[in-house]
Amino acid sequence: MSETVTPVTSAASVGSAKARTAVVAESATARGRRARIALRVLQVLLALFYGIASALPKLIAHPSAVESFDRIGWGSGAMYTIGALELAGAVGLLIPVLQSVAATALSALMVGAFIVQMTVFHGQNAATPLILIIPLALIAWARRGQNAELLRLLRRRA
Repeated sequence: MSETVTPVTSAASVGSAKARTAVVAESATARGRRARIALRVLQVLLALFYGIASALPKLIAHPSAVESFDRIGWGSGAMYTIGALELAGAVGLLIPVLQSVAATALSALMVGAFIVQMTVFHGQNAATPLILIIPLALIAWARRGQNAELLRLLRRRA
């Protein structure tokens, strides 16, 4: 016959296990908080970039933007439209329920910008839209939970 021996757990080891669990949970919470703050800072920086550095020159018809769109052959209508879309995307990055959709839409604009850079400008500055797609995709994925809330709001309005 064999005997089964059950381990004896002391109150001290149970208490230290609870303390370790609390420290691990607190550490995970702190990491999650830091990640949310970093993502929010990234969104604000991208919103500033798209609003000021990208959309504004198009919306005020800065000579460099006018020249670029003339070279593409699209004219001022497309320039103002793309500037307005970029500004809308920048604002959307700052509105919680629109963050994922805005990041996705701006990513689509960057795919178009990459194609234009490769075909019209022979690859000059083609890396810029590709580099911008990476943080936009991260935001779209991280904030994807807001899409359900947006759908709920849209259905309620319909």
